[in-house]
Amino acid sequence: MRKLVYYVGVTIDGYIAGPGGEYDFFPLNDSYSAWMNGHLPETVPTPMRAALGLTETPAARFDTVLMGLGTYRPALDAGLTDPYAHLRTYVVSSTLPADTDPAVTVVKDDPLGLVRQLKRQEGRDIWLCGGGLLAGALLPEIDELVVKSYPVLAGSGIPMVAGGFAPTLFTPTDRKSFDTGTTVTWLSRNTT
Repeated sequence: MRKLVYYVGVTIDGYIAGPGGEYDFFPLNDSYSAWMNGHLPETVPTPMRAALGLTETPAARFDTVLMGLGTYRPALDAGLTDPYAHLRTYVVSSTLPADTDPAVTVVKDDPLGLVRQLKRQEGRDIWLCGGGLLAGALLPEIDELVVKSYPVLAGSGIPMVAGGFAPTLFTPTDRKSFDTGTTVTWLSRNTT
């Protein structure tokens, strides 16, 4: 069965973006980015793939991306209606027009039902790209986390998971540290 994997960058105080959706404050460097792009090349937006030499690179894990409107909005504002054209794209939004892009499926409601349906289909895993509200709504179906933790405090912003108190145990399965202070931790949902 396919898994829903929340692959996300987060500050050490738990935010995936600033209050206005800012994400340009995350400290990146070339060696870290190259390593991450090599491990999950399909998470690189389509317009950047050619410049990074990833156009012909096969997917390592995902064939589907799922995101909320807040995560989708920066691409849309830049005139890019399908930022991950190499993946099946779903955007959960009650306000986005269904005809935004013929290759993008707009989901008006019931994201849990959508994920349960996608999990029953054949294919690779499903990447939950963001945001915090959608992650909160989908928490019962999140099977794994890949958390890129950056050594920066934001103070406020969009939390990694929003929507209410719902303690959910995950077990770390791997961790990689970089000289920038960034760590990547893989976690699997506890089933007991």
